[in-house]
Amino acid sequence: MPLQFEQLPGLSVSVDQVLYLPHLQVPPEKPHPFAYYLSIHNHSDETVTIVGRKWIVTDEGGETLVVEGDGVVGEKPRLEPGQTFSYNSYHVIAEPSIATGTFFGKTSNGKAVYVRVPDFRLELPLV
Repeated sequence: MPLQFEQLPGLSVSVDQVLYLPHLQVPPEKPHPFAYYLSIHNHSDETVTIVGRKWIVTDEGGETLVVEGDGVVGEKPRLEPGQTFSYNSYHVIAEPSIATGTFFGKTSNGKAVYVRVPDFRLELPLV
């Protein structure tokens, strides 16, 4: 039987900043690097450990990249009620894109939960 995840009221994600960083070294087929800064907020009554993530990045041409993995930037943050975990990471793209994501977690009593990341645009600056 597959694990069933449910939304946990009070667990949320904010997109704090998205930056275009043209000075970074990138592959020629994806010449546009973006850093993004996110915060996971636990305003629930439960302790939550973030155990995984899934990102979907779709460009204007309809090309989709799916990235899944354990934890968040090599960590499995444990958030007590009222705590926030902030981090930054990056995506490299070929053309303007929209990123969306989900974090998966477990409460201290073993309930599988998820929280969605608000969609954010990776928009190339006007030259």
